[in-house]
Amino acid sequence: MNVPDDLRYTESHEWIKREGDNVRVGITDHAQSELTDVVYVELPKMDRQANAKEAIAVVESVKAASDIYAPVKGTVVEVNKALEADPGLINREPYGQGWIFVLKLDNADDLKQLKDAEAYEKQIG
Repeated sequence: MNVPDDLRYTESHEWIKREGDNVRVGITDHAQSELTDVVYVELPKMDRQANAKEAIAVVESVKAASDIYAPVKGTVVEVNKALEADPGLINREPYGQGWIFVLKLDNADDLKQLKDAEAYEKQIG
């Protein structure tokens, strides 16, 4: 399973990449493989305020629907519109073009609550 060292992770299988005051969020390689073929993504609304651990998006696969949670408190400033036409990007490139949304961080210290790659690997191990 691919677990990049430069990202942070949640218990609920989201990955987080810090980009200045923002964080880019997607689901992990482990999560996409468990879901199997992603067929639909309900993106969060732009400018939505989200609390940490709040469900703000949905990924549907041929097998199940899964809520996607905000990893930290923030505001949605970007969504991946490419997923509307090609939700399978999540399966093919979970850490690349398959990202789901970007949050503007309310408090960068919230990132300290997230798992590093080693801790996430132990969780899915």
